[in-house]
Amino acid sequence: QLQLVESGGGLVQPGGSLRLSCAASGFPFDEHGIGWFRQAPGKEREGVSCIGVSREIILYGDSVKGRFTISRDDANNTVYLQMNNLQVEDTGVYYCARHRFAGCWLATITSYDVWGQGTQVTVSS
Repeated sequence: QLQLVESGGGLVQPGGSLRLSCAASGFPFDEHGIGWFRQAPGKEREGVSCIGVSREIILYGDSVKGRFTISRDDANNTVYLQMNNLQVEDTGVYYCARHRFAGCWLATITSYDVWGQGTQVTVSS
């Protein structure tokens, strides 16, 4: 069964950090790029970051550049998103998704064909 499971969300104060995990199963993990997306209430889902198989492709959304770092551990079929200096506007449900191919791209959400259930990130004082 194709599956992605996110974990690591929670409540954090502005300026704090969280590390999200995306555990994959049911498919050859090392053949697919993985992306992180987020959705705030009343807003469209937006691309946060993605990483290709070769790691030569790593992309970040403009709003998170310099604060978030994506990485992948193919031995454990897991992708991580380290989020530092979190701000109130980072609040939302964070989803990981499987790209159809080995690369990744944030602009075309339809390129992702398997999605996790999401994990809530709330940044509030």
